[in-house]
Amino acid sequence: MSKLLLGKPVADKITEEVKLEVENLKEKNIIPKLSIIRVGENPSDKAYERGALKRMEKSGIEAEVHLLSKDIEEDDFLSKLEELNNDKDTHGILIFRPLPNQLREEKIKYNILPGKDVDCFSPVNVAKIFEGDESGLPPATPAAVIETLKYYDIELKGKDVVVLGRSLVVGKPVSMMLLKENATVTICHSKTKELEEVSSKADIVVAAIGRDRMVKSNFLKENAIVIDVGINIDSEGNMHGDVDFEGVKDKVTMITPVPRGIGSVTTSILAKNVVKACKQINNI
Repeated sequence: MSKLLLGKPVADKITEEVKLEVENLKEKNIIPKLSIIRVGENPSDKAYERGALKRMEKSGIEAEVHLLSKDIEEDDFLSKLEELNNDKDTHGILIFRPLPNQLREEKIKYNILPGKDVDCFSPVNVAKIFEGDESGLPPATPAAVIETLKYYDIELKGKDVVVLGRSLVVGKPVSMMLLKENATVTICHSKTKELEEVSSKADIVVAAIGRDRMVKSNFLKENAIVIDVGINIDSEGNMHGDVDFEGVKDKVTMITPVPRGIGSVTTSILAKNVVKACKQINNI
């Protein structure tokens, strides 16, 4: 049986570090605050919101939810966003996506203030990831991958890493962050020829392809390390990753479970980003 790379100890360590920073800020009469914009009653948004609010409370960060109607017009949405951009008490803004069809993400992402954009929605923060500019606010899930690898002392320098998935949400940014750690990165996707063969040569595989248990034993070499970012719900309501956990657990050396893996770390990254944004806004 491989070693489980559980997310909770990673999240707890980050939270303790964030709490100390929050206490230092409060001594300067600065209270970090996250403002969440949720449109409608999407169950997955509400679930993440509950986790985020709980993490903010643990960290000593103030949080406020702005619930908007699912049929809100774009101009009204942008007015609310502008209000939070200009609100001196708000240091971080989180917009739940995907948004309803009448709200154009391609337009909205240019309107969120990059310095308050704690989940890397703005093209400015996306560009900073690709440039290796650490002043940006990284997306929560890719950052959770890096934090987990570091927590478990997994060497990245010179390692062959295959990232399965090329989305701008996980695949592309996590690849750039791995490159910054001096890994040798191969990005694979649905059109990659001989996908299993390419993947099976990697020291570390990051699965972010969005298909339930697609990654089988033949995708992995003996003693590989597997980071499963996937979240898939089957017909019976059970959660699975992109990796066939039962089929690969005895072949690999380390693996993140789903649930209790990378997803457990994301809200602590969010809290870390709120504090980072707060410090930058206050020139600390």
